[in-house]
Amino acid sequence: MPTLKGKTLFITGASRGIGKAIALRAAADGANVVIAAKTVEPHPKLPGTIHTAAEEIEAAGGRALPVPVDVRHEDEIAAAAAKAAETFGGIDILVNNASAISLTGTLATPMKRFDLMFGVNLRGTYACSQVLIPYLRKSVNPHILTLSPPLSLDPKWFRNHCAYTMTKYGMSMCVLGMAEEFRDAGIAVNALWPRTVIATAAVAMLGGTISLKNCRKPEIVADAAHAILIRDALTCTGNFFIDEEVLSSVGVTDFSPYAYEPGTVLFPDLFLD
Repeated sequence: MPTLKGKTLFITGASRGIGKAIALRAAADGANVVIAAKTVEPHPKLPGTIHTAAEEIEAAGGRALPVPVDVRHEDEIAAAAAKAAETFGGIDILVNNASAISLTGTLATPMKRFDLMFGVNLRGTYACSQVLIPYLRKSVNPHILTLSPPLSLDPKWFRNHCAYTMTKYGMSMCVLGMAEEFRDAGIAVNALWPRTVIATAAVAMLGGTISLKNCRKPEIVADAAHAILIRDALTCTGNFFIDEEVLSSVGVTDFSPYAYEPGTVLFPDLFLD
């Protein structure tokens, strides 16, 4: 069975949550992981830094390169990519995971928050892809995996948090366009989204709107990402994957181990009927 052993993954926002879970799953195969995230010093409200994540990745069996990166700044992305290629000899996979969230309506979304979401989610995804694609072209099985939802123009996904929805769908439009643009180059470009809400620090900071006990662990997304990233890039591109469906396709039938609190009702994630 294919693995990620020896592959180099550039993962944005990998200091915690889903990004770190994807990193740890790759590390278990013996992969190299570039932790491209902002948190260098401990955050008063959020767990983990690029350095604590690096320690966990190496303990899991991988090699880690923690690099401070704000995905809103393409010069920082470029410097991190160059350092990664120099350290590991190339880059095989980009995971666009970094994201900012504010589930607020138009009048309750300050432009500073609007700019943050567009800068991190949409611009960050576009900029990271633009910088990393020249490196990915040199890989044997290159992948870009973006954590964004299937596209839909149903107004219900826009009415309560228009700005956030636009940014997440913007990430998905990058997948839609780049999958076709780089199909002949052999670079797989896909999206992945969870069926249920995932227990992360971002969810915890939403102020109790969603209880963690009604969520699944980040590991379900990590296992689904792994299943995608070991596929042949030439035959797996332009897809909007859902974590449950990916895992079902590889024989997983029992999802109960992924529950944050087994036996509780799970909340469906946004953007999925």
